[in-house]
Amino acid sequence: MDTTNTVVTNTNIAITWLTNNLSRIIFFVVAIAVAWVAERIVCKALRKALDKSNIPSASIFVNCARILIWFFWLLIVLKPVFGVEPTTLVTALGVTGIALSFGLKDTISNIIGGFGLMAGKVVQPGDQITVSGYSGIVKDVTWRNTIVISRDGNEFWIPNSVLNTAGLTKMTEANEAFITVPFTARGDRDLNATALEIERATNAGTEDIRLDGRPCQVRYTGFSPYGAEGNVVIFAKPGLIPSVVRNQVARAMNGLDCLVMDGAASVEASAAAPTSKD
Repeated sequence: MDTTNTVVTNTNIAITWLTNNLSRIIFFVVAIAVAWVAERIVCKALRKALDKSNIPSASIFVNCARILIWFFWLLIVLKPVFGVEPTTLVTALGVTGIALSFGLKDTISNIIGGFGLMAGKVVQPGDQITVSGYSGIVKDVTWRNTIVISRDGNEFWIPNSVLNTAGLTKMTEANEAFITVPFTARGDRDLNATALEIERATNAGTEDIRLDGRPCQVRYTGFSPYGAEGNVVIFAKPGLIPSVVRNQVARAMNGLDCLVMDGAASVEASAAAPTSKD
């Protein structure tokens, strides 16, 4: 009997609370729905506007708009739902803002840095850059980091503050596609003829992975006891992993008799060769 009375009492309390606060609950739910719809509309419109303008379309602008919408939603529901004056929250944020700024100075620096990068059009999605040893294509600029994707498919999350302080290089398509494969040419052959032979073989074997209008090139870099050292320069298509490109170039060069395949054997052959006498 006591249990039944307790249940009835609790039910009455819950009903009474819901009745007394029904208007607040309805206001709270409606405010959430309006804010959610406003967020979707504003973010969609902002993305379209950024795409049509000269301002890079990065998520930092969309995210900031989203934060502002929900901040204003909070200010609107504070008084009717929770009975708290909005000015109290603003004052509290002002007082704690100074303390938070010390603890979040890196985050604030990254946010400000992100706006500086985008407003100054320093980097934008699609750019090919090199910064602090990282190279790749800019995927996005968020409120804290710039996301760079390398040819290997790795994602580098570089703090925006780093891009504002470190040396940044914007690469052309050819420079980003630039990949080298080293080789050693036989010293007893004409180097010009050797270069032409290597270029013919590599161009024939890499048609499907080279940029259009960018044939392979041979560049000599010096000499060694085994022969002339050099590199095959290939401009690979976007999205190809460097190791895959080098593998295909090496396969195209395999079997050329102008190349040194066994350095020790080459040295022994040169030592055994008869020398001319005056």
